[in-house]
Amino acid sequence: MKIDHYISQLLYRYQCVTVPGFGAFLTEIRSAQLHEGTHSFYPPKKVVSFNSYLKNNDGLLANHIAVSEKMSYEIAVSVIQNEVNSWKNKLKENGSIALKNIGELTLNTENNLVFVSTDQVNYLKASFGLSTFASPNIKREDYKKENEIQDENAPITFVPEDSGSSNFLKYAAVFVFSAGLLGASGFFGNQYYQNKIQEETLAVQIKVQKQVDQKIQEATFFISNPLPTVTLNVVKGKMPYHVVAGAFLQEENATIMYDELIKLGYNAQKIRRNKHGLYPVIYGSYTSYLEAQTEMERIKKSHNPEAWLLIEEL
Repeated sequence: MKIDHYISQLLYRYQCVTVPGFGAFLTEIRSAQLHEGTHSFYPPKKVVSFNSYLKNNDGLLANHIAVSEKMSYEIAVSVIQNEVNSWKNKLKENGSIALKNIGELTLNTENNLVFVSTDQVNYLKASFGLSTFASPNIKREDYKKENEIQDENAPITFVPEDSGSSNFLKYAAVFVFSAGLLGASGFFGNQYYQNKIQEETLAVQIKVQKQVDQKIQEATFFISNPLPTVTLNVVKGKMPYHVVAGAFLQEENATIMYDELIKLGYNAQKIRRNKHGLYPVIYGSYTSYLEAQTEMERIKKSHNPEAWLLIEEL
């Protein structure tokens, strides 16, 4: 039985899917991106990576296969082990294995696993229906430059002088000169008028500002009836991000882990049995993804390298 199909299903809902005895597939949310060179836009997505050091069985994959195939949990564990052995044999023979909708695993010269994720599937449910698209480059034309070129190439027409119209041209020149004087006087008169309006407006604004400042001072220093005290009711926000210590098939084992975390000073919590038949135990819950991610990294270094992040409103 191929189990990559079930791993792909779980990657939509969880950030860590462990394949017992082989490694774990992790997801990280990447924001939308713009590639300026190709004018391409990429939606937010979940980027899949692989960690060969996380091999312990957390029960997630085996329980999912058991429920989907209607088999016992123990048989599902055996199915996973058989598939893992098949993967290891293919890696020795071919040097690589391809997992559908997940990516490709290869062995490098140092005999270490190298994972390259596929770009065909976006495991971020919030980006459902969003796809990559490219915007065509916008071409702008300089019409001003074209008009200047046309004016330079325009032909010049010479009109011969008519002696009979010389007197008319003299009177026309006098008329144009007079009109120029009137236009100039109108321009300077209008400019004087505009300056006068600006001076009057500025004076009014200064007067109004002084009155406003006076009212503010009176309101500040001469308040006879103080305002009543305002009481703010802070509503506690939701905490949908949880750092998980482990998920146990037996409730007794979950209780042991819970008691241990409480003794260590963690704000631990034992969650009720989930739909997979497991009892998760968490270090604590947080309101933001960044806060939970930071705490998870700290716990991995100091206490439990197999801690993982659960996003769910409990």
